[in-house]
Amino acid sequence: MTNLITITNDTVEKHGFFCKMSARKTLAWRRKRAWLADRFQEGLQMRLLDDGERGFIEFMPGRHAWRGIENAANFMIIHCLWVVGKSKGKGHAKALLNDAESYARAHGFQGIAALTSSGNWIVDRHILEARGYAEVDTPAPGYALMALPFEHDVSMPRLVGKWDEKAKALGDGLTVLHSAQCPYLEDATQHAKDAAAEAGIPFNVSEIASAQDLRDRVPNPYGVFSMVLNGQQIASHYLLKKQIMPLLAQS
Repeated sequence: MTNLITITNDTVEKHGFFCKMSARKTLAWRRKRAWLADRFQEGLQMRLLDDGERGFIEFMPGRHAWRGIENAANFMIIHCLWVVGKSKGKGHAKALLNDAESYARAHGFQGIAALTSSGNWIVDRHILEARGYAEVDTPAPGYALMALPFEHDVSMPRLVGKWDEKAKALGDGLTVLHSAQCPYLEDATQHAKDAAAEAGIPFNVSEIASAQDLRDRVPNPYGVFSMVLNGQQIASHYLLKKQIMPLLAQS
């Protein structure tokens, strides 16, 4: 049996939010904590595995979701689903998804959706396909928007698009757009800054201020992070400096 802990603004200090659990004094942890305080007011839900197991799920109403998704006011959107280490293979991911889907149904949503990728920083599409989620929109390679409607003839969420236009608007140099939604993005931004300095490239950084700001400006559906070089996105997720340097040289 999987036991879950519900994280709220009153319990987050006790239980944390899974990521950066041992780094509560860092700027990244404090920024995520502050971000959560605002998001809880907008309906964000978070569940952690209990009993020493390691994993969590974060989801929130589509109107306020921090992904490049629109037409989603009647859907719950999963931000993250992560089960790691010894906790894998025990049915915990299923239990976390059961909870999110049950919550969405109980609170009158018409369905639930998630952006998926082939990377390990958001939901793996194969987990969702096994539960009946279907692809409803596809952006650039590596991503897909998967949805599970609870009713027939539901208007599906879609991706906001205009990725190239948004990247070009950022101009010359290396620009990083980032959010506190993922605490690891503080390190990712520093890696990009260090790479730009070594390559002698002007560096700009801009924090994403809101879910709407994300939909308006970020040139990828992940939404909370982007690296753009001279108006062209070169990465949309965490990379080490050594991984960024070749991208700067090729552009």
